[in-house]
Amino acid sequence: MERRSFLKGFGAAAACAIALPHVASAAEEKKSGGPNEMNFETAVAAITGGKALTPSAKVKMEAPEIAENGAVVPVKVTVDSPMSAKEYVKAIHILASKNGNVRCANIYLTPANGEAYFGTRIKLGGTQDVVAIAEMSDGTFLSAKQNVKVTIGGCG
Repeated sequence: MERRSFLKGFGAAAACAIALPHVASAAEEKKSGGPNEMNFETAVAAITGGKALTPSAKVKMEAPEIAENGAVVPVKVTVDSPMSAKEYVKAIHILASKNGNVRCANIYLTPANGEAYFGTRIKLGGTQDVVAIAEMSDGTFLSAKQNVKVTIGGCG
């Protein structure tokens, strides 16, 4: 009887030792969504390099308050800047705060563009904030934010 009990216990322990690493790695794979998936704070830190983000009236964003279809939400961003060699907008970034991949668009500009303006359509997974970040040539970051309510559709 003791030998039989020992073999049953040993078999159960061996089965657990084999199965647990696979269960743990499957759980880790579920957590990571993909190479581009990151939260809003991480994306902002990657863009600004840890510098402060300043809300500004110089950045004007046009997006609908209510979007019937979250798959195609029009967004236009204009930054009030002289676009001269000394003072210009280096980049405009558009982020959706609750999407799996929060970075929707990154547009890089030079003084040759003449105007800091960009328009596109983005996909929203649900009601959330859309944030425009303007990277200025002096190293500052200006922003504008608008909440967009998605009634149907979206990413999911």
